[in-house]
Amino acid sequence: MTSYLALLRGINVGGKNKVPMAELRKVLEGLGFENVSTYIASGNVFLDSDLSASKVAETIEAALPKAFKLDSDIVKVRVLTADELEAVVKNRPKGFGDEPSKYHSDAIFLMGIDAAEAMTVFSPREGVDKVWPGNGVIYSQRLSAQRTKSRLSRIVGSPLYQSMTIRSWQTTLALLQLMRWR
Repeated sequence: MTSYLALLRGINVGGKNKVPMAELRKVLEGLGFENVSTYIASGNVFLDSDLSASKVAETIEAALPKAFKLDSDIVKVRVLTADELEAVVKNRPKGFGDEPSKYHSDAIFLMGIDAAEAMTVFSPREGVDKVWPGNGVIYSQRLSAQRTKSRLSRIVGSPLYQSMTIRSWQTTLALLQLMRWR
């Protein structure tokens, strides 16, 4: 049995694709996943399974539209082991996330695309934005005092955006702590 973190993309965002976490847990338990728990309502699910990570993602992606009324089919799932999430944190750029009062920092998890392809949609503004490629993730940072000048939100208009799910760095660190305790 492997413990996983499933990152659900496209749910409970901007009033769309509402998925109550209690109902989500029941659906996932009904699919045979064990020790299902959630963290905040943005689609972070911990679960145990004998399936591979790709099969877990495939199973959840197939079940969600059947169990919930979703406004679109942009819901995707990225599934990570504790070691994979640990690597995202360990391999961050030097200093990334260390100054939360100065920078908004995010981990952009990739689904079905690699970092080189994902990087093509970013056009960081000099002095405001920075982005770094990682293994299955893009590290994104914007200067808080100038966040209204950031170009990072432009990725939303790209077709590749549907292959990304964003978590704040603080949420990413909290998810890792919770994975360690499982």
